[in-house]
Amino acid sequence: MKKLYFVFCKDSVLLERQADDSYSIPLCEEPPTEIKPWTTVLNITPLDDIEVKAYSIDEPPTAQQYEMCPLRQSYYKLAEPLYLKAGKCAELLYWDRNTKFCGVCGGRMHFHTDISKRCEMCGKEVWPQLATAIIVLIRRDDEILLARGRNFKRDFYGLIAGFVETGETLEQAVRREVMEETGLTIKNIRYFDSQPWPYPSGLMVGFTADYEDGQLHLQREELKKAGWFHRTNLPNLPEKLSIARRLIDDWVDNG
Repeated sequence: MKKLYFVFCKDSVLLERQADDSYSIPLCEEPPTEIKPWTTVLNITPLDDIEVKAYSIDEPPTAQQYEMCPLRQSYYKLAEPLYLKAGKCAELLYWDRNTKFCGVCGGRMHFHTDISKRCEMCGKEVWPQLATAIIVLIRRDDEILLARGRNFKRDFYGLIAGFVETGETLEQAVRREVMEETGLTIKNIRYFDSQPWPYPSGLMVGFTADYEDGQLHLQREELKKAGWFHRTNLPNLPEKLSIARRLIDDWVDNG
């Protein structure tokens, strides 16, 4: 029976070029690359009743029908269900690499189910964890607030975002991050949508909000620049794969 094999080398996923020059994930009866005796092959939730496997390799294969593609860029080459499944596989492989030993007693961790591990010594059981973050589009009349983060690798402006802290709601996290990074207060916080963000293991929760009060006072450790932009003079924006871009595009289209 054929299976989908999501094979990763560092931060890239193995793609197979099709006859029409499109790309897909290898669908075959046997793994598309050599499996070492020590390689962990993960069982992943099936996709459209097709069995899914995931594992990592040290070196990319040399077969001409295959190529390695960074996971982010695979968004533009794969059908969306395959891209999303690739993200899930990447997250679980990351979790596997980082849970080899028990955090309580140092014993070895072994798979108990497909998505849990148990310590061979003390019995401690662990599951994959998500780093939850919020991201918010702030409106002021017919403008939105866009910011240039210090950690951005390209020259674009995005939205205010940050990780949710323990003991706070998502809405509290939105207010806190906006105040910390910009000095502004906001109102009318509304949920927009959410997005898996497997870089390496996150969940982005999107919101919209309205400006209430304050002058821009940037947290320089996080932001280089920020300003209010009308839809007619938008700067370089985030990639289409991000929920940030979806938030901005929705505002441009619907106000």
